[in-house]
Amino acid sequence: MSATRTIAAPAAEIFDLLADPRQHVRLDGSGSVTEVVAAPPRLSLGATFAMRMRIGASYATHNVVSVFEEHRAIGWHHFARFTWRYDLEEVAGGTRVTESFTYDNPLGLVIMALGWPARNQRSMERTLERLETAVTS
Repeated sequence: MSATRTIAAPAAEIFDLLADPRQHVRLDGSGSVTEVVAAPPRLSLGATFAMRMRIGASYATHNVVSVFEEHRAIGWHHFARFTWRYDLEEVAGGTRVTESFTYDNPLGLVIMALGWPARNQRSMERTLERLETAVTS
């Protein structure tokens, strides 16, 4: 699943926010990311970072950056291997940003049965709105 938004800002500026894990609480449209527990100041391929989360109960995720193309794409996954990814493409008037999330393993079938895809879709759209606000205000 994915959400796309064109943002009136350069890809480099948007990418820099996404590559700074300290910004994830600010950008998260789901409201589930509550705190950065441990992270480098800037993500890179293979970097790890941990976030405190809350969806009903509090828990922590430990993530690994699995996609990193400067100013073009960044993505990470946690132990279940679900991948959150952002693809950036310079277009007339700004940058087309696509956030995607994969459910491509057996645990994904359980999450899909619980109705999470619709929730995640709304959260991705809100995340892109927050990202736009962060780089244009």
